[in-house]
Amino acid sequence: MTHLQVGLSPETIDKARLELNENPDTLHQDIQQVRDMIITRPDIGFLRTDDAFILRFLRARKFNQMEAFRLLAQYFQYRQLHLDMFKNLKADDPGVKRALMDGFPGVLDNRDHYGRKILLLFAANWDQSRNSFVDILRAILLSLEVLIEDQELQINGFILIIDWSNFSFKQASKLTPSILRLAIEGLQDSFPARFGGVHFVNQPWYIHALYTIIKPFLKDKTRKRIFLHGNNLNSLHQLIHPECLPSEFGGTLPPYDMGTWARTLLGPDYNDENEYTHTSYNAIHVKCAPTNLERDCSPKYMKRSQSVVEPGTLMHEDLRDSENTQPLLALD
Repeated sequence: MTHLQVGLSPETIDKARLELNENPDTLHQDIQQVRDMIITRPDIGFLRTDDAFILRFLRARKFNQMEAFRLLAQYFQYRQLHLDMFKNLKADDPGVKRALMDGFPGVLDNRDHYGRKILLLFAANWDQSRNSFVDILRAILLSLEVLIEDQELQINGFILIIDWSNFSFKQASKLTPSILRLAIEGLQDSFPARFGGVHFVNQPWYIHALYTIIKPFLKDKTRKRIFLHGNNLNSLHQLIHPECLPSEFGGTLPPYDMGTWARTLLGPDYNDENEYTHTSYNAIHVKCAPTNLERDCSPKYMKRSQSVVEPGTLMHEDLRDSENTQPLLALD
């Protein structure tokens, strides 16, 4: 074991070897070979190239050095192309803070039975007079930047559950192809995270229609790891144990507190009535440029309108056919 693996459990080290082709004996050589490729892309500013940083890209691409370098290049290129998104990417940025306060994203304290971190999105919480889609995406990317510092998560990965309950057609109409593509490029093509699955629950018919719009932008591996469960929580529980889930998803945990993750990033004195200036994380991997993303927004607080499912209760109505539970995203 090298110093780059310090803190990992023996089980996780073994998993990295078996699933990701991680070899402690060649770890530094693998990292250096990726670093040596940087000279081939003088058009990109690689603002961080230390061993620990490059290692997460190798893990995300199962130690395929060329693919890891391609991901590293796309990571910085995406940030260069969208400077406004990353100029002030920190938890106390007004737009990011509003999104975090409204539960974008939710992050469960516990992990699933494979050691993966579970992220939650309650789509109906999107108050479009309060949060722009870009600020929600920024809050998600910031959260992933914080979480990916954990080496265990670099190896075990993440699960994303999106609850579409009460998400209106009017809200869905704001999900244009251009902003959906922005999110896909940021998450699928430009971030070193392993997603073990993206799970849709309680999705209405127009979310199925949206899927046909984004499908051309998805890789084959990504499509295979999207699961559309509809109201069939039983199919969700076959993949994620109820013991790992809050009651909104038929799990045995208490209902999810929307402020949990925001308080983690903003500190114990977080107060949703006042601007708070403590910053737990500040992404420095972008070049300085003027920003125009700050907006005046309504100060009203968005409260979740979500029906709570009692633990063990499964809803089976409104299932059109078996295709609702077919795997359609995990990003490896």
